[in-house]
Amino acid sequence: MTAEDVIKDLHFYVDKKKAEFLPRFFKTGKGEYGEGDVFIGVVVPNQRIVAKKYKELSLSEVQKLLNSKIHEQRLTALLILTYKFPKTDERIKKEIVEFYLKNTDRINNWDLIDLSSVEILGSYILEHPEYTKILYKFSGSKNLWERRISIIATFELIRHKQFTDPLNIAKVLLQDREDLIQKAVGWMLREIGKRDLQAEERFLQKHYQTMPRTMLRYAIEKFPENKRKYYMTK
Repeated sequence: MTAEDVIKDLHFYVDKKKAEFLPRFFKTGKGEYGEGDVFIGVVVPNQRIVAKKYKELSLSEVQKLLNSKIHEQRLTALLILTYKFPKTDERIKKEIVEFYLKNTDRINNWDLIDLSSVEILGSYILEHPEYTKILYKFSGSKNLWERRISIIATFELIRHKQFTDPLNIAKVLLQDREDLIQKAVGWMLREIGKRDLQAEERFLQKHYQTMPRTMLRYAIEKFPENKRKYYMTK
């Protein structure tokens, strides 16, 4: 199995209409968050088919895919890691996590993060809490994508009703000016609320008057209308 084999299989699924649409959807224009990213038009379900086929691909070959300028090749590389990760032993899991952390400059769009950070970094942190310090480090990063990783990866902790670190990181990111961070923080707050509404509301009561409106709207999206109005009009 080689990176070239993966690339060949991906090209089988190329859709020209998607190749025209995806650059606009992922904001690849000058000055936009995905500036310069290149798409060939392969949708995620088809990338998953390819990734499952090549889940035994070596990390050195995965690296070749991650180094690509083509978005779908980088995402497929990350999907391969998500399929490889739960099926392997502790030594290899640590190797995959370290590999992931070494390549954050290549995990450079929101879908790449959202489809990989929970399954890899979040899952590892759940079993190895000492790695939580990485999330705090990333939350203060100048790199937009590392900041998004810092909050999205906490979804695995939230799933297991461990809210302390997600809420602390949300607080660090509270005044982040990037729309993609505001949405991510609001999303994770909403997920906390699904499991413990009081925990989310304790956080909101402290911060809703100063947090960005986009973040707040995402956080209260599932609230009853009267409660949404309460938070949005105060």
